[in-house]
Amino acid sequence: MADPSTYRPAAGTIPTRPGVYRFRDEHGRVIYVGKAKNLRSRLSSYFQDITALHERTRRMVTTAASVEWTVVGTEVEALTLEYTWIKEFAPRFNVKFRDDKSYPYLVITMGEKVPRVHITRRPRAKGDRTFGPYPQVGAIRETLDLMLRVFPIRSCTPGVYRRAERSGRPCLLGFIGKCAAPCVGDISVDDHRELAGQFADFMAGNTATYTRRIEQQMREAAAAMDYETAAGLRDDLQALTKVMEKNSVVLSDATDADLIGLAQDELEASVQVFHVRGGRIRGQRGWTAEILDASGPGELIERALTTLYTEGAAPKEILVPVHPSSREQVLELIGRPVDLRIPQRGEKKDLLATVTENAQEALRLHRLKRTGDLTARTKALEDLGEALELAEPPLRIEAFDISHSHGTNVVGSQVVFEDGLPKKSEYRRYSVSGEAARDDTASMYDVITRRLKHHLDPPEPADEEQPGFKRFAYPPSLILVDGGAPQVAAAQRAFDDLGITDIALAGIAKRLEEIWLPGDDYPVILPRTSEALFLVQRLRDEAHRFALSYHRSKRGRAMQASALDGIAGLGPARRRALLDRFVTVSAIREASEEELQEVQGIGPALAAQITAALRSEQATESATPDGLDVTVDMATGEILED
Repeated sequence: MADPSTYRPAAGTIPTRPGVYRFRDEHGRVIYVGKAKNLRSRLSSYFQDITALHERTRRMVTTAASVEWTVVGTEVEALTLEYTWIKEFAPRFNVKFRDDKSYPYLVITMGEKVPRVHITRRPRAKGDRTFGPYPQVGAIRETLDLMLRVFPIRSCTPGVYRRAERSGRPCLLGFIGKCAAPCVGDISVDDHRELAGQFADFMAGNTATYTRRIEQQMREAAAAMDYETAAGLRDDLQALTKVMEKNSVVLSDATDADLIGLAQDELEASVQVFHVRGGRIRGQRGWTAEILDASGPGELIERALTTLYTEGAAPKEILVPVHPSSREQVLELIGRPVDLRIPQRGEKKDLLATVTENAQEALRLHRLKRTGDLTARTKALEDLGEALELAEPPLRIEAFDISHSHGTNVVGSQVVFEDGLPKKSEYRRYSVSGEAARDDTASMYDVITRRLKHHLDPPEPADEEQPGFKRFAYPPSLILVDGGAPQVAAAQRAFDDLGITDIALAGIAKRLEEIWLPGDDYPVILPRTSEALFLVQRLRDEAHRFALSYHRSKRGRAMQASALDGIAGLGPARRRALLDRFVTVSAIREASEEELQEVQGIGPALAAQITAALRSEQATESATPDGLDVTVDMATGEILED
């Protein structure tokens, strides 16, 4: 009996995306397959106190020796992939889908004189257009109901159809518009067959033609002020849009393909492969490798193809994110005709994007495992200290970055790593304005100066007792700035102006991953396989991520505040107070005058003025009757745009 704690993954390594997970025993056999809306939350539930688990779950986790997962785009994809792998691996601890029952398909009987659409679990006849399988029959019934609104083809049984022919009266579906009623001649047999073909064509993925046609008809109806027709077309379009939220992990039954996803950084690459046979994902494999040369995506894909097909047989189709660098040689090596290409649209492109997401997730997990290795972290700090000629390894490193949009909403970020690990409680954000925001070097000088002033002027013990007070744990051993020689020189000016000599300074340039030191004419080049370079890259990337998130937040608030400009009596301080209270302009518009007056500085007269200004602005963006979204000229009533 295994102890689940021996193979429990760290919570931070598990993604919060939808996905499918597999427990394997000590021999590598899949013993359980499950799906989750949130992989981290679901997997964590298996590693709680073992006495609190259900008996069957307890036996499963103590039989397992490892757990792995695959991320997908939606919960529907997770459900279908779970079904596929349960049928494929027959895991001993799974209950669902183990009864060998059949699953429903949507079938259009194009072989009949008057085609009909229906849901069946039985074998399909030759000539039928078949879509599925669908793990839940409710999902396909909802799809069929939505599709019949736009493509009202026959869905009745042969007996009901013959009875309607004899009586000359259609069934209920004919009366409510969900059948074109070929039984009573409301539509000719040929036109009905064409409509059935359109139904099948849309379900096969050729959606753009029909959505564009309905959009055009909706515009024409709106322009003619036939709002009732326009609203009906709008509802048709919404129905088709809902149907188009398709499952990308199920392809057509004839599809035999390998989809190869790639993710890489300067040091490592991750490759993931989904093996699709008969339209279903039958297997997955992947690996992560160090990049020891200047290989780009083309060379990496070439090596992946060589590894996969030197000994193994290739499928009819191979889908890749980029072409291999020596395409003809690779095709010759494969030894059989294959369609090696980059998908440009449709379900195959969507599935390849899912494979690429799994490659990115595998690379992220590999990085975290390296970071969590105490030996690797220690070596990284020692190597970095030696490369920068420091007296001792830099146990605390602070990294800084600047982010802006064409010189507006300039912000700076500070991230902190202690003992090679991020310490997020010590992260800081800086808003940069005035003369300091004129360029990156001035902004860097401003941010570094503000940080170093905290170092020179530590707080009094009494200050630390104030509510909300935050302090730094201790001064950094190394300050790392994102940028090359200009950014390092700007930071050094801040050091010189404040007389700082007890903190090391360096910069990392993105282009060639060079380490720049103050006053040096040439950069320090760390080996590409160096743990020190890996650590410095993580610092740089984390500082960039943190700066970008703050910049986006500040830019969004600036856009909200701009919508309040022009309201007399509403200055910057009151605008900020309103946004602090209501967050968005939409919420301010919906608030009552009494609620607005709860904000400091807003009186009855100003509250009434704000309400009138925002609601009059909204009136110019009103919608036509029945909820059809268009822009209307309030003076003439003319519809200006869709």
